Amino acid sequence: MGPRPDPAALTGLAPAEAARLIIAGASPLPAVPRPLREALDLVMAEDVISPIDLPPWTNSAMDGYACRSSDVRAGVVLRVVETVAAGQFPARALAAGEATRIFTGAPLPAGADGVIRQEDTVAADDRVTIRDPRDAGKNIRRTGEDIRRGDLVLPSGTPLGPAQLGVLASIAHEPVAVHRRPVVAFLGSGDEIVDLDRRGEILAGTKIATSNSYTLSGMIRRAGGVPRELGIARDTMESLREHIARADGADVLVTTAGVSVGEHDLVRSVLTELGCAMQVWRVRMRPGAPLGFGALPATRGPLPWVGLPGNPVSTMVTFELFVRPLIRRLLGHTRPFRRTVSVVLEEEISLGPKLRHYLRAIVAPRADGTLGARLTGPQGSGILTSMARADALLIVPEDRPRIPAGETLSALVLDDPHHSAEPAY
Repeated sequence: MGPRPDPAALTGLAPAEAARLIIAGASPLPAVPRPLREALDLVMAEDVISPIDLPPWTNSAMDGYACRSSDVRAGVVLRVVETVAAGQFPARALAAGEATRIFTGAPLPAGADGVIRQEDTVAADDRVTIRDPRDAGKNIRRTGEDIRRGDLVLPSGTPLGPAQLGVLASIAHEPVAVHRRPVVAFLGSGDEIVDLDRRGEILAGTKIATSNSYTLSGMIRRAGGVPRELGIARDTMESLREHIARADGADVLVTTAGVSVGEHDLVRSVLTELGCAMQVWRVRMRPGAPLGFGALPATRGPLPWVGLPGNPVSTMVTFELFVRPLIRRLLGHTRPFRRTVSVVLEEEISLGPKLRHYLRAIVAPRADGTLGARLTGPQGSGILTSMARADALLIVPEDRPRIPAGETLSALVLDDPHHSAEPAY
């Protein structure tokens, strides 16, 4: 992360401005070699050139009979000179009036230029009768029709899905150089927060479960990162210092809570004391206005820090908008942001403060082919079930305090595999 100024003007940014700023100094992490079976969902850090043609030889696309199209006509009888299965090679070329019994994937004998599927033939002893000549000159896969020797097969920056892994395996390219997964250290803070080993106090209502630890761990994994849980810091400067020190060696530090303006919101004070220059402090949005970002001095160089609000929904929404793109950028993705889609509002919405709102919603196809959106229920930032029911974030601009049903808005669909180079939210 390169140095950036720390002006007070970076308080109250628009969400898209903050998102751009957070990934602006991030670069893909160093390349590491990985076996193909361990490279799923990673991003390539090398160009891969094919050392072979694929297919390496012209082969049959059908079970049937390889023959010369000049011999093929309805009712013709050809002499079958050999049988070639996949994994075998023909022993001889075809002469006029001859055919080779052949199976899918087997190399085509010299002289043949097509394969008649077996259901269009009648075989008896060493003869085959062609009942239907429709496949003359067809049903073959030619040498190099998929990949040519020397072709750029996959460029650096390609995300590796199952199909890409298959392509690399087909040209025996292993290991593959990929950007390593970022280690994302995270911690919560607050004297009232405890883990599930104190179940009795949680059920008695004297303490609050650290639900954020579980949602963050899951979201980090889903984004492609490696979670490193640092525990729950108490509401003291000493405890926060101790927990933050454990993040040394990570690629990103995420904190929850302690970034508002209360007397126990100490995260900013501790980070400033540790040399972190604040670059974002508060964003014009709801939920999630108390958002912090900066770079903390660490052993391996500046450590990006993102401070998320503590309310469960606020944590999840701000992670989606700001931390997830940062993780994707470190992974090597050139499109780190989720795209937005147009949706038709199926109920009237009335809002309070003039902030950009991200409402938990369910998006589904409508009879007219468009997408419709409805809210999951009450939208308070502490109502975690509103997020559990949602499959999208409905985006309401800050200048729209009331929107009638039937209007078109934008939404981020949370399981959408398509991404964008720029934040559209």
